[in-house]
Amino acid sequence: MALKHEPTAPYHSAQDALRVLETVARHTTGITDVELARHTALSPERLTSLLRMLRREGYVEQITDGAYVTGEALARLGSAHDRETALREKLQQTLDRLRDSVGAAVYISRYVDGEVRVTQYADSPAAPAVNEWVDFRFSAHATAVGKSLLTQLDHNGRRDHLSRHKMARLTSRTITSDKLLLSRLAAQPPTVPVLDLQEYAVGTVCAAVPITAGASVGCLAVSLPLEHAHRLRQAADALNRNAAPVLLSLAI
Repeated sequence: MALKHEPTAPYHSAQDALRVLETVARHTTGITDVELARHTALSPERLTSLLRMLRREGYVEQITDGAYVTGEALARLGSAHDRETALREKLQQTLDRLRDSVGAAVYISRYVDGEVRVTQYADSPAAPAVNEWVDFRFSAHATAVGKSLLTQLDHNGRRDHLSRHKMARLTSRTITSDKLLLSRLAAQPPTVPVLDLQEYAVGTVCAAVPITAGASVGCLAVSLPLEHAHRLRQAADALNRNAAPVLLSLAI
C-alpha cells in the first residue's frame, strides 16, 4: 500500500518535540531552556510552547534549579516491558483531556491491513460516542474517519479499498458514486479537516484530521449531535492543534 504523505502542522510539532525530548534524554543531569535552544536551534517562543506540552504530557520534568530532565511518562513508554499497555493508557489520558477541552467524543482510528479500525475513543454522558449502527470497517465512504484515512492513501490504495467494500447508502446524504468520492478525496487538502455531515448517521456530524507518522496511517476524529453542528469546525480546529501529543506518543 502506497501512502500520499504531506506532513501537517501537528506532524512538524511532534518532530520538534521529539528533538527536544531526545536532547533532554542525552543530558541525564538536566539541561536548561537556554541550552536546549542552542542544541535544537528552536526559537525561544517555539521551545517554550513545546516544553509546556512535554511537561503537561509527563515527558519532561523541571528539577529544583529549573533544568529539565525526562519524566515518568517517557520512562514508561521507553521501557520494552508492557509498552503496548503503557501506550494505550497514555493515549487514553490524552483523549480524555481532549474530550473535556473540546466538549465532544474523540476517537483515534488507524488503517490496518486494509481496514478502518477505531482503536480508542473517549466519550462521556455529556459527549456521547457515535452509535456504530453500521460497522466502521464497511462504511469508510460515509464517515469522517474513513475518508480521512483514505485521503492518506494513494489513488490505487483508495480504489482497492472501495473495490472490497460496497458503498451502501446509509442516509440521504451518503455518497455512493466511487467516481465522485475519489474526486473529492483527491481534492482534499491535508490541512483541512474531513467532514461527515449526516452521511453516516442522521443526527450526527463528525470531523477528522490526519495523524500520519512513518508508514502508519491514522486520524483523530470528533463527533457531535446535530444540534451542536455549529461547533464542529471549532472542535476540529482544536483537535488539529492538539494532535501533536498523540503523534508524539506513537513515535516514542
